Amino acid sequence: MLIRPIATEKAYHEQTKRGYMFVVPNNASKQAVAKQVSEQFNVTVTSVRISVRKGKATRFSRGKHAYPGTAYRQDKKIAFVTLKEGDKIKIFDEEPVAEADDKKSDKKGDK
Repeated sequence: MLIRPIATEKAYHEQTKRGYMFVVPNNASKQAVAKQVSEQFNVTVTSVRISVRKGKATRFSRGKHAYPGTAYRQDKKIAFVTLKEGDKIKIFDEEPVAEADDKKSDKKGDK
């Protein structure tokens, strides 16, 4: 089963509450998601919540005089996984960005 992490503002906010968000297959169950996350990331899963996001409607046309229609994008199943206290998934950890102070000092030294 392929589990793909989601990197959005909401996902990073959930991280503060030991929660992580994943896109999972539409036929995945809560038990299967918990098992896959614990095996893949070596963590202990305490709870799993699942929701299905309905696909957006998109308009299409079959030519200049044809009747326009509506198609729908695929539905997405999102899993909200809560981990045991102290466990973390390193995929979501951000690396500190080095500041460019030496560029400023080089310009001052040239004068």
